[in-house]
Amino acid sequence: MIITDGLINPADSAERTTAKLLTIIGALMRRVEQVTDDGGVAYAQFQRAAMLEDQVSRRTQELEQAMSMLNRTNSRLAQAMDEAEGARRNLANAIEAVAEGFALFDPDEVLVMCNSRFGATLADLRPALVPGLRFDDYVDLVSHSPSLVLPEGETPQGWAVRRRQRHQDRHVIFNVQMSGDRWVQISEHRTPDGGTVILQTDVTDLIRLERQERTRLLDSQAGMIRATLEHLSQGVCIFDGSGRLIGWNARLGELLGVPAHWLRLGLEFANLLARLREDGRFAVNLPGGTLRGWAAQPQGRPALEFEVRRGEGIILSGFGQEMPDGGFVLSFTDVSAERAAKDALARANETLEARVTERTLELEDALSHAERANASRSRFVAAASHDLLQPLSAAKLFLASAMDGPLDAPARMALNKAQNALESVDGLLGALLDISRLEAGPLAVNVGPVRLNRVIDPLRDEFAAFAAAKGLRFVLGDSTAVVLSDAGYLRRILQNLIGNAIRYTDQGSVMVSARRRGGMLRIEVRDTGPGIPESEQDNIFKEFHRLHAPASAAEGMGLGLAIVERACAALGHPLELQSAPGQGTCFSVLLALAEGRNTKVT
Repeated sequence: MIITDGLINPADSAERTTAKLLTIIGALMRRVEQVTDDGGVAYAQFQRAAMLEDQVSRRTQELEQAMSMLNRTNSRLAQAMDEAEGARRNLANAIEAVAEGFALFDPDEVLVMCNSRFGATLADLRPALVPGLRFDDYVDLVSHSPSLVLPEGETPQGWAVRRRQRHQDRHVIFNVQMSGDRWVQISEHRTPDGGTVILQTDVTDLIRLERQERTRLLDSQAGMIRATLEHLSQGVCIFDGSGRLIGWNARLGELLGVPAHWLRLGLEFANLLARLREDGRFAVNLPGGTLRGWAAQPQGRPALEFEVRRGEGIILSGFGQEMPDGGFVLSFTDVSAERAAKDALARANETLEARVTERTLELEDALSHAERANASRSRFVAAASHDLLQPLSAAKLFLASAMDGPLDAPARMALNKAQNALESVDGLLGALLDISRLEAGPLAVNVGPVRLNRVIDPLRDEFAAFAAAKGLRFVLGDSTAVVLSDAGYLRRILQNLIGNAIRYTDQGSVMVSARRRGGMLRIEVRDTGPGIPESEQDNIFKEFHRLHAPASAAEGMGLGLAIVERACAALGHPLELQSAPGQGTCFSVLLALAEGRNTKVT
């Protein structure tokens, strides 16, 4: 055993061990044959040798099995390494084939890998973008790169701080401008193990396309604004926050009397004021002192109304309003004709009685229609003059009370009353103008196709609240019919009929309907009011005649039905009345339908 322990080395290969054992066995066999031993020592050694051979054989088999298993393991390991290397090459090829820049940082913020497109727009950084680069170092390199275009007023250090702050979020997407008017979109995403994937996408074409589209839209909007300005009958000028002219229309030059070449971009507002002073004068009592002072105010200017007079008889109504960017817009409207008409009307009212008297003496042998017209005008002016003064005086008192103290609830109530008083004056003047126009004959109306809904829909909104306040059921049906009429006077006819029906009906309903009758359309205004006796049915169409209410400026002057009768006569619309005491009243107007006519519908 000592021999074998000395000769057999466990580190030897199986073949080497087998050769040694065979040598040992041969030596032992020769020794047994040569030496005679009566005590059987040789035989015992032979037995030990046989046992040793058996152990060696088993050990050899075990070693062979271990070697076989080791060989198989090495083979599988080599195959796994080949597969891993192939996967790594495939991943690297796939990342390299990606059209975007790709980089992977591990949880310790160290660059693991990136493709050649990563940092392609930062050529000076490309040699430094290798595995092992830390993220903070990468940010510092990018912030100082000459290829990076920093936002205005930002330093590389400030940009780096903001970049690291964004890096704290799990998902980040933002755009970065590069030199040469190129743009890169940066996308950052966290991996499940805490690493970071950065994608860089060239979005230059998208940014440029968006910029072109924005420019196109701005040009289109500018064109629309220009077309709108030129379409206006007002003169309009727009100034920026520095008081320089940035927009105007041709009408402005016409109204201000300045040549077209004088208005130009960047014109100072002060120059415009100087030009106006040369050829005109401003109305007094401008809010805030002067127009120059208003324009020089910081943001928060109130709306401003003023007046400019040019030469003889040219009056411009001006309106100024601030814009959100601190600039302001001024508009000028020629109100010369309106003011002249107003002045003429005032002069006519002052001298009307004398003119009527004089005209009556001169036209004693004129037709009865002319005498009736002059007499009605005389009675109207005589009766209306006192009532016109009442709401005007009330408006002055109410407005004066509002100016004496702060605008609390009583002050607002006073202002509302003043507004109502002025509305009464407006109604009376409107009636006077309607009577005057209708007396002018056929030339005072403009008959054409009118879509009925455009006339009755505003009336629904106008009278619904009035009827609801009296607790009446108000029904105004829809109609898509197109009729031959004058839109303004048709609305006035229906407005007076509906207003009278609601005013004189205390309970029940007021219903307005439209029904076809062959080629005609019949509009009915039916109420559940007190009704009209047959003896009064002719009188209600006379001026200043009111059947169920006292004469009051607040309730009208009894001109509504007079206007309805004359307007229907001028338009050729038959007017009918059906009424009886206690059974309500129904007024109906018959209109010709305009279907099939090749005319423009209003």
